Amino acid sequence: MTPFERRTRRAQERLRAADADALVCAPGRDCQYLADVESEQSDRLQLLVVPAEDDPTFVVPALDAGPIRAATWVDDVRTWDDDDGPGTALDPLLSSLDPSRLLVSERMWARFVLDLQERCPEASLGLAGDVLDPLRMRKDETEREALRAAAEVADAAMRDVRALGDEAVGQTEADLAAFVAERLDAHGGEETAFDTIVASGPNGADPHHASGDREIRAGDSVVFDFGTRVDGYVSDQTRTVVFDGDPDPEFETVHDVVREAQAAGVAAVEPGVTTDAVDRAAREVIDAAGYGEAFVHRTGHGVGLDVHEAPSVVAGDGTTLEPGMAFSVEPGVYLPDRFGVRIEDVVLVTEDGAERLNRTDRGWRC
Repeated sequence: MTPFERRTRRAQERLRAADADALVCAPGRDCQYLADVESEQSDRLQLLVVPAEDDPTFVVPALDAGPIRAATWVDDVRTWDDDDGPGTALDPLLSSLDPSRLLVSERMWARFVLDLQERCPEASLGLAGDVLDPLRMRKDETEREALRAAAEVADAAMRDVRALGDEAVGQTEADLAAFVAERLDAHGGEETAFDTIVASGPNGADPHHASGDREIRAGDSVVFDFGTRVDGYVSDQTRTVVFDGDPDPEFETVHDVVREAQAAGVAAVEPGVTTDAVDRAAREVIDAAGYGEAFVHRTGHGVGLDVHEAPSVVAGDGTTLEPGMAFSVEPGVYLPDRFGVRIEDVVLVTEDGAERLNRTDRGWRC
């Protein structure tokens, strides 16, 4: 049994426990997780239907069937063509299921959800995440190795960034973002996992700054937030550095606070602890230093096939940590019109604590 089939069988157990008839997954990370098919939604309907009992079925456009059959362990791949439409393949399948409750992918296009409702008017709809999120949160060994490998690629790229030293002065944020992408590729990454953030000087006070044409100056603090994919799984790390010169007089104090907060958050991670307790451990350090109002986001988020997935490391989430869960710990302090500091590692919950997947220097001086 492949890892993908094992995941599907576990999902079916949870479907039965939830008294739901089937998962209906659009192309995306849920399909990749269950069936080893990586594709994107288009105007032609493509679905993976996983019933609570029996084997799953793909319903796909005929012109896409070959690559899907070659990629997946799922034997039942039903096709439709443009002349007749998807009902020729989908309607008999839904009729055989006669569903009263279907769980659909959160990111399925609205047009396909509405079409599904029209075809199954007696069925109530819920979210596939109710079944899949608890499974996807706990990474199996194949997933853990991919996450480790992705983190190693990001670490190698960050070491290359630091090695630039004062050569980075005069380059733009966009130049450095392109450099990061090139180094991720050189070290074996499959692609950038998200738009690389290079936020210099006052731009660092914007947690989601888009790398632009501002030139790096001596004394600027620069926030680097980037990641890549290996075997579909992502890395996500942040470092805040100064390439040359002396930073804002308050910068070193803030950086020390954020680094201490990040260490406290990681130290809190172990099985049985809740995600909001990890958030609280990091936040208390920043609050005590007087920067609580400048910490404007959650402490972290789950990491896997998606850059942001369950669990959420935030007050009130309350997910109990279990071995195999992977998430970021990334406190930050942002002082508008001056600078920002964020430090982020992905951690993996172990049997007795946490494994940091990112290991590069967390200091600020290059």
